Amino acid sequence: MKKRLTNIVLISSLVLFVTVPLNIHAQSPQTLALVGGMLLNGYESPPLHHAAVVIKDGKIIEVGRASDVNIPASATVIDTRGKTMLPGLIDLHAHLAILGHGSYPRWFKWIEENGGQEMTERVMSISARQLLMAGVTSAVDLGATLESSLHVRDRIKNGQIKGPRLFVSGPWITRRMSVFPPAYQRQINTPDEAANETKKLAESGVNVIKAHSGLELADYRAIVKTAHNHNLPVHAHVYTPESVRAALDAGVDVLTHAGSAGTAPYEHGLLQDIVNAGRPVVITAAHRPWIFPDTIAFPERLQDPQLELDFPPAIHSEVQDSFKSFHTLAYFSTTPRQMRFRESSLKQWIEKGAVMGMGTDSGTPMNFHTEALWREIKAHVDTGMSPLRAISAATQVNARILGRSSDLGTVEIGKLADIIVVEGNPLFDITALSRVTTVIKNGEVQKN
Repeated sequence: MKKRLTNIVLISSLVLFVTVPLNIHAQSPQTLALVGGMLLNGYESPPLHHAAVVIKDGKIIEVGRASDVNIPASATVIDTRGKTMLPGLIDLHAHLAILGHGSYPRWFKWIEENGGQEMTERVMSISARQLLMAGVTSAVDLGATLESSLHVRDRIKNGQIKGPRLFVSGPWITRRMSVFPPAYQRQINTPDEAANETKKLAESGVNVIKAHSGLELADYRAIVKTAHNHNLPVHAHVYTPESVRAALDAGVDVLTHAGSAGTAPYEHGLLQDIVNAGRPVVITAAHRPWIFPDTIAFPERLQDPQLELDFPPAIHSEVQDSFKSFHTLAYFSTTPRQMRFRESSLKQWIEKGAVMGMGTDSGTPMNFHTEALWREIKAHVDTGMSPLRAISAATQVNARILGRSSDLGTVEIGKLADIIVVEGNPLFDITALSRVTTVIKNGEVQKN
C-alpha cells in the first residue's frame, strides 16, 4: 500500500509542496523533514510558526522556520501544515500488564487461565503499541513480573515489536501485599531485606526501583541507598502525609500519586519542603476522580472501536464484560471522596510551583493506554496549569526526571528524533493531543 506525501522545493522565501509516493510499510528513510506546522519545542517558550524539522540518522539536524531551513533533496517530507509538531510524549507511570479491565482479581485470574506469562507478554505488547500510537515515545512501566518486563522492553529496543522506549521496574518492594499477583511484588519485613531485594532487582537489569506500600523511613533509606549505589532512581507510591514525608526525607527521587486518590491537601510545611527540595511529583490525578465522572457522562467511551481493533477477540470480550455495572466496581468505591478533593489536591502543586512530571497509571480500570496521557494533561490544564506548561511537563520535565534531558524531551539539534504531530493547536484546545497523526521515534516513522 502506498500513501502520497510531499516533497519540497524552496523558491525564494516560498515553500512549494509536491506530492510523491512513500511506501509506509518500508523502513523509514535516512533523512526526513517535517514541514509547515507550528512547533512546540518542549520548553515553556513561544511556538515557532510555519516551522521545519530535519532528521537524519535518528537525530534532529536542523530546526527553524521552513523558509530558512535547507531541506536536503533526498529527504522524504511530511506535510504538517495546519498541525502542531512537538516532542514525543513521556509517561512516567504506566502499567502495560493491564489494559483498562474493570477488576484486578478477575483480570489476573483470566490471564493465568489463558496462558500465564505468555499471555502477560502478549498483553504488554498490545499496551506498548497503544501507547506509541497515542504519541507516547517513552514510558516508565511501574509494576509487572520481572521476566516479562525485561523481555518486552528488550523486544521493543530490538525492533521486534512496536512500543515506546521503556524503562521498567519489574516487581515493586512492599511491606503490604496488594491484590496484584505475588510475582509483581517483593515483600520485605526489615530494612536489610529491602536493601537486598533492591540489589537483586538492580543486578537483574531493571531501570528504576519502585517502592510501594507500608514502608517505613528506614526501609526507604535502605532502598534509596542501594538503588543509588547502582545508579538507579527510586519512585515511591505514596499517598498519606506520613509516607510522603518519609519518602522525601529518605531521598526518594520521584513522589508518585502524592495528593491524589482522595487525599486532602497537605499541610503547608510538607508542601514547602517538597517544593524547596525540587523533588518531582507525579500525581496521576485523572485515573479515578476525572475518568469516572467522564465515563458516567459518556459511557460510550468504553466501546471505542479502536479497542476492538487493538485487542484480540478473547481479550476484547473479557474487558468489555468487566464493564457491566461499572459504577459498582470496587476500584471506584472511594471515588466520590476523590472527586471532592480532586481540584484542591492537584492545584496545591500547581500553585506552589512544584516540579511536576506527568504520569497516568495507565491500564488501571477504564484508563486506556490509547488516551490516558492526554486525559491526565487535560486534568492539569482544567485545574489551572497552562497548556504550555502541561506539555512541557509531559516532555522536557519528564525527560529531566528520567535523567535523559541530554537526548530526549525537546526538539533541538543533536537530540534523538522523537517527534509527534497532532491535528490543530493544543495551546488553544488541549484535546488536540488526542488527535495524533504522526509518530516518529528514533527518527523512524511509527505512525503516519
